[in-house]
Amino acid sequence: MEKGRVRATVVQASTVFFDTPATLDKAERLIAGSAAYGSQLVVFPEAFVGGYPRGFPFESPNEDNQELPKYHASAIENLRCPIRLVRDFVLVIFMYTGPEVDRLAKISCRYKVHLVMGVVEKDGFYLFSTILFFDPVGRYLGKHRKLMRSASECVVWCSGEKSSLPLYRTAIGKVGGLLYLDNRIPSLRTELYAKGIQMYCAPTADAREEWRASMIHIAIEGRCFVLSANQFCRRKDYSLPLKCIDGDSNSDLLDTIVCSGGSVIVSPSGTILAGPNYQGESLISADLDLEEITRAKLEFGEVGLGMGPDSVGWSANKPNLVLYQTAVKTEAFVDLS
Repeated sequence: MEKGRVRATVVQASTVFFDTPATLDKAERLIAGSAAYGSQLVVFPEAFVGGYPRGFPFESPNEDNQELPKYHASAIENLRCPIRLVRDFVLVIFMYTGPEVDRLAKISCRYKVHLVMGVVEKDGFYLFSTILFFDPVGRYLGKHRKLMRSASECVVWCSGEKSSLPLYRTAIGKVGGLLYLDNRIPSLRTELYAKGIQMYCAPTADAREEWRASMIHIAIEGRCFVLSANQFCRRKDYSLPLKCIDGDSNSDLLDTIVCSGGSVIVSPSGTILAGPNYQGESLISADLDLEEITRAKLEFGEVGLGMGPDSVGWSANKPNLVLYQTAVKTEAFVDLS
């Protein structure tokens, strides 16, 4: 790949529910396929490791609810607890990340890719929807825990902290991103724009057309490439009872689509470079010309050319209040047509 160009892939596939080792095996196969095509950046959907809890009956705490313990067991540990050791009179501090994160780091190194992975992360009994970042030499760069949860997500996931909002300078450019509804929080997007994001990763669980419209808007607004990855799941991908799965009136059929994907890659001008795909599991790839970002910012730079980073803070003046103390009933009206 020539300088200034990046080949990127968004992965559209289903997790292996309640089987994290099998999910990691599947992730490695998908990463290997992307790397064989020459991709340097690979983006996975939200909660690919651990599974998105669409239709799970977690609101019931009774002993018949066997799904929540299974779901909790499928989440990964990624506490990053600092461990301090003294070696040869030198204080060494390193982070514990957990075996699943270590394996993902090794996979990214083995296939020489920048990896963005959506996972379900556990901290004790608490669960988070989290996005992880890795570089091609096997370094775990960091994470962002999702802030804005949708209605049913509030039952099982906790909200993260804004302080974890990441942007990473990598060999291919500035990479960062947000999960699902966090992408519809203007202040979070603006912070990434101000940091100069070039490859905006948006793992999601939304397959609706409105989501694609949001991705196009973000690409135009931020003058960046947007890579949105979503899962594609059928009824047969779930091991739960039928009543636990969302779907249409034919949800008893194993091939019924539960989540239809719609993964997409969008250019800084709002042009769709690849996708959306609603047909099945796939690797959706495009070549990103980073010079297009500069050309796009010449026309409109939200915090780039024409606007400095300090320009994004503003306040609105309160309008003067007009008080009506009396009212007169009008018997007629004026025809303005």
